[in-house]
Amino acid sequence: MEIFPHPYLSVNEIDNFTHNDIVYKTKVSNLLKVAQTMIFYYALKTVSVASQIALEEAEADYDLHELDFSTTEQQSNDYLNVNPKGRVPALATKHGIITETPAILVYIAQTYPKAKLAPLNDHFQFARMQAFNNYLSSTVHVNHAHKIRGNRWVENEDKVSQAAMKAKVPKTMAESFTLIENEMFSGPWVLGENYSVCDCYLFCISTWLAGDKVSIEDFPKIHDHHKRMRQRESVKQVTGIHGI
Repeated sequence: MEIFPHPYLSVNEIDNFTHNDIVYKTKVSNLLKVAQTMIFYYALKTVSVASQIALEEAEADYDLHELDFSTTEQQSNDYLNVNPKGRVPALATKHGIITETPAILVYIAQTYPKAKLAPLNDHFQFARMQAFNNYLSSTVHVNHAHKIRGNRWVENEDKVSQAAMKAKVPKTMAESFTLIENEMFSGPWVLGENYSVCDCYLFCISTWLAGDKVSIEDFPKIHDHHKRMRQRESVKQVTGIHGI
């Protein structure tokens, strides 16, 4: 069984463990030696794609750790030591664990400023970036999740409600992308002339449209953005791993 690095313990803190903790101490110490290189915990064809593209854009030094959703590995005790939410992605850094896609994207952009993945010196544009990414996280992703995660909101036995939520996904996703197309997308990139982590995130979620029975061709600007994103080396690398 693989043990994951604890998000809050330093090597010095581990040295204070008692004899009863020796097994855990050994396993965590070994992993912290590796933790000088970031570890990205992900699952295939999930929102992890957005952060992974950003890591590639930044030319970051990181290792990949894939979680197998088919065996609910994300709910294993080992992974819950990394992310108690039992969700992906998670990014293990020398400072600790970061979860939630908007937060991971900001961390990458600020840690690798030479990659120019965020308007770090423009407070208004930075706030626009945060607003866009949080909309994708809090609204668009949730719309999509109603298709296969209905039991987050109603009981497993309530198949009628789950079916109703699933049936509405094409409508809510189309409405969200209409708003993005008409009001939020500046062009040629999300924030205008400069590429940013917003583009990584938008590309990721736009790959879900076909499965949600929404045609990306109904949104010309987003469709063009999607095609241009697929020409980037970072995107080719990540989509090759995820098979999308």
